[in-house]
Amino acid sequence: MTCSEISGDQSRSLCHVSATNDEEASAKAAAADADTGAPTIFDKIISKEIPSSIVYEDDNVLAFRDISPQAPVHVLVIPKLRDGLTQLGKAEGRHVEILGQLMYAAKIVAEKEGILDGFRVVINNGPAACIT
Repeated sequence: MTCSEISGDQSRSLCHVSATNDEEASAKAAAADADTGAPTIFDKIISKEIPSSIVYEDDNVLAFRDISPQAPVHVLVIPKLRDGLTQLGKAEGRHVEILGQLMYAAKIVAEKEGILDGFRVVINNGPAACIT
């Protein structure tokens, strides 16, 4: 999930960029694999093994700046506990509470960043969105 700024009457939004065949093939291959539970880059950011620019953190959610921002304000908002929720398409009933917490955290980030009057929340899901 990303938060990005919309400013005035000019929309600064994330654009859909066609993935290269290699990116899409990698994403499809990764999606075919079951979640092994091995630490991901996000797990390493949560555990502070990999440094990040944290914007918001509570017991369940971590929000940090994207290292390759596609908008003036580009923040990733992730759950601290994976619990099978590796992408929205894999959500189950037990994930309803954390999904709400993620959306609320996006609102808090927008407040902190001074963009509450206009922001976007984008969720990329699955191989076609190049999510691995």
